[in-house]
Amino acid sequence: MRMTKPRLLLASTALLLASCLAAPSFAQDREGQSAASAPGNFDYYLFTLSWSPEFCASNPSGRTSAECGLNKHLGLVVHGLWPQFNNGTWPQDCAPTRPVAASTVNHMVSIMPNRSLIQHEWAKHGTCSGLMADDYFAAIDKLYNGLKIPGDFRNPSRSFTASPSDIEQKFGTANQATPEAFRISCPENKFAALEICVSKEWKYQACPDTVKECHATQAEVLPVP
Repeated sequence: MRMTKPRLLLASTALLLASCLAAPSFAQDREGQSAASAPGNFDYYLFTLSWSPEFCASNPSGRTSAECGLNKHLGLVVHGLWPQFNNGTWPQDCAPTRPVAASTVNHMVSIMPNRSLIQHEWAKHGTCSGLMADDYFAAIDKLYNGLKIPGDFRNPSRSFTASPSDIEQKFGTANQATPEAFRISCPENKFAALEICVSKEWKYQACPDTVKECHATQAEVLPVP
């Protein structure tokens, strides 16, 4: 039977309403994040470093990445520098982007050994910093090279265990900073990442309570191959 125009219009309206109700809202898509923010509007940075031995051991797809290639011998590498709000949310994708200059990528790849990650981090997080791309990556470079690595974490040849508070204290002492500026991530009780809270003035600062902590009593630190 052929549908009349009023019935067709009613059916189309019903379908449109149903699709709107079924689709996730913008806020739900970004759950745990801020819905929108202007570049430069945030409270502090979270400087995140991955522990390559754990990444390469626990991510089968990662073993073929540049980070896990033969003779790399990598320990802590940069994951990102993320603008954050004190309440635990964060801005992202704050402005349109162009590809990061090849010269910048070539310079950063020694401490961020994934070219697509460099592009991704600039688009998602760097645009919210209020900095130009060159200045954003220069800040990452300065933070990374200015970080003092405790002796235990300089290319350990065998695995060892330590409490999260012990690890954080060691990094705090080495960098003449409060240990509360350092947090570790420990999936399956393995040291996987170091997160550092940094002020907008580029000083180490105590992390707010909204930054996740490792709750394991001991975390295993895998050796650098």
